[in-house]
Amino acid sequence: MAKKVLILSGSPRVKGNSDLLCDEFLRGVKDAGNDGEIMRIASKKIGFCTGCETCAKTKKCFQQDDMYEILLKMSKAQVIVLATPVYFYSMDGQMKTLIDRTLPIYTELKDKEFYIILTAAETNKEIMQPTVDGFRGFFDCLENPKEKGILYGLGVWKKGEVKETTLMEEAYKMGSMV
Repeated sequence: MAKKVLILSGSPRVKGNSDLLCDEFLRGVKDAGNDGEIMRIASKKIGFCTGCETCAKTKKCFQQDDMYEILLKMSKAQVIVLATPVYFYSMDGQMKTLIDRTLPIYTELKDKEFYIILTAAETNKEIMQPTVDGFRGFFDCLENPKEKGILYGLGVWKKGEVKETTLMEEAYKMGSMV
């Protein structure tokens, strides 16, 4: 049975290294017979969580932005891919804002499979741990999340640099194994 895969790309750079790896991951997903789509969250209007707790009572946020559409897609997906460039050893602001805004449905995100895609100029995998820990902190708040894989796109800084590496093949392979 085909899985529904949602890839959330946090990159603010269109066709930057994170986006390119997401494209390859999606190609692998589709070649394996699964359904998938990429959402570029930097192109979406997503306001910061205000901490008002309205969503705790109503399961809906009062903000009129694109987050409702994203939450619906996250609820329906069996597999969620979270992709971000690493800025100052953390996920980018777009991704963190998205995670904060999952509060209305976080209890519905149970039993999901998760993949992480990171890109960074840094070449030391261990230094990426704070970013991975940020995602795992999110997963720790969910019921029975399944972390399936992490793609470390290291040593890529300039736009498109990832094309000169084996990372494109690795992203495709990871997507094909969903």
